[in-house]
Amino acid sequence: MGWKTSGESWGTRIGVILAVAGSAVGLGNFLRFPGNAAQNGGGAFMIPYFIALLLLGIPLCWAEWTMGRYGGLRGFNSAPGIFVALTKNRYSRYLGAVALLVPLIIYMYYVVIEAWCLGYAYFYLTGELMKGAEPQAYSDFFGGYVGSGSDGFLYETGRGRVFYFLIFTFFLNFVLIYRGVSKGIETFCKFALPIMAICAICVLIRVFTLGTPNPDLPDQNLVNGLGFMWNPDFEKLKDPRTWLAAAGQIFFSLSVGFGIILNYASYLKRKDDVVLSSLTASSMNEFFEVCLGGLITIPAAFMFLGLSAGQFTGSTFGMGFVALPNVFAMMPFGRFFGFLWFFMLFLAAITSSLSMLQPVIAFFEEGLGLKRHASVAFLMLITALGGGFVVYFSKDLKALDTMDFWVGTMAIFVLAMIQSFIYGWVLGIDKGEREAHVGAHLRIPRFVQYILKFVTPVYLVSIFVGVLWFSSRDYFESLTKNRVAGMSVAFITIVFLFLLLLTHIAGKRWETEGRFAEIENEK
Repeated sequence: MGWKTSGESWGTRIGVILAVAGSAVGLGNFLRFPGNAAQNGGGAFMIPYFIALLLLGIPLCWAEWTMGRYGGLRGFNSAPGIFVALTKNRYSRYLGAVALLVPLIIYMYYVVIEAWCLGYAYFYLTGELMKGAEPQAYSDFFGGYVGSGSDGFLYETGRGRVFYFLIFTFFLNFVLIYRGVSKGIETFCKFALPIMAICAICVLIRVFTLGTPNPDLPDQNLVNGLGFMWNPDFEKLKDPRTWLAAAGQIFFSLSVGFGIILNYASYLKRKDDVVLSSLTASSMNEFFEVCLGGLITIPAAFMFLGLSAGQFTGSTFGMGFVALPNVFAMMPFGRFFGFLWFFMLFLAAITSSLSMLQPVIAFFEEGLGLKRHASVAFLMLITALGGGFVVYFSKDLKALDTMDFWVGTMAIFVLAMIQSFIYGWVLGIDKGEREAHVGAHLRIPRFVQYILKFVTPVYLVSIFVGVLWFSSRDYFESLTKNRVAGMSVAFITIVFLFLLLLTHIAGKRWETEGRFAEIENEK
């Protein structure tokens, strides 16, 4: 059949691997993972972590790559269209709205954190963040910089320095995304990923050569710092929350359930290898997370802060923007290494945020018929409103935290369950296996298909129920007790309804063009 395609494609195989790895390698690798590991049993955490990687992460990555290429070869690059191509049912496009909501909402707050990282890199260059061994000074600086003291704080005259970095970061994302998949995302990731690796390795070498920074505190040395992070506490394995944290980390780690891989894979050609490419991108992400993020953050904090570093392990922002600046201030050449660290975090964040924009851009183009400049402008307007909402309601970072839970956790699991069901029970594992191995240089073991059909969905449902049981109670209560939390959920709901409306309009357009009939008549 003569499927209509977008004309977008990846330039090289290494380019798409780096782009997918770039979407996965983000702040979660360097800040969220070390805190999760230290808080949930250290080395013992790696047991449920690798189980989740093998039963959820890698199988779902293979499934997403396969489904994305399948839909792309039938002329669809957005999740609503890809779901129609997979199910041969035009109404399944409404499920695809979830795959638009997830990256869109996450981008709205992720770009704000991205701007924080750029600002901190700049403040290290100027020396403003070298405040000596005064933990409270860094906490106060962070609170004032992000406006966590009160809503609207950053909109007051003279207090919005973060806006300069936010505006630059915001427009840089859209300049790159405007250039398209090959010239924008792929080209940027080809340079950004190697630079990130160099920066992280430089900081890692500095940490590993610190030895015992303070001779008066001989116990605060490198070996004990690594032990603080990696010594196993097997009692934690009895706590269901450890298993939930491990599975959640894998989702954040590999960008599974974000709708991003579906879109990226849709630009592949028929003979492009999805099996080895997916495994390579996943392995690259694990290197950044386990070998770099896990060996830098908490060991460094322990060597300078001792056991008090433990108070930051449960907080991504506390560890990244309070504890580590305190560490760099006491470290020889800390100003230089502080700059390297936060510049690396900025690059990691922007490769991820770029990937969040592309699925929605693709939908606007193929679903609404917008040209590139119009779709970019439309998305700029929507995300600017969302970013402004997050920045204004900055007290205790409540808007950001609420969006992160309901979309960055719960909606991701919902989307992963949808994709798992479509692959295992609608497309079917036999057809899925055949599609995956077209052009493949590596075979997926047959038992993985049975894992995708039977084990992965049960695992996902169990995790989803577990998150609801252990984590959602406080968030449900906050909806009635906290005005900003309620407004944040209302904002998410309005955006989702808007996306459903646009998906309905896109479906009418595709029906008029005869694309539904073409898909439904495919044998």
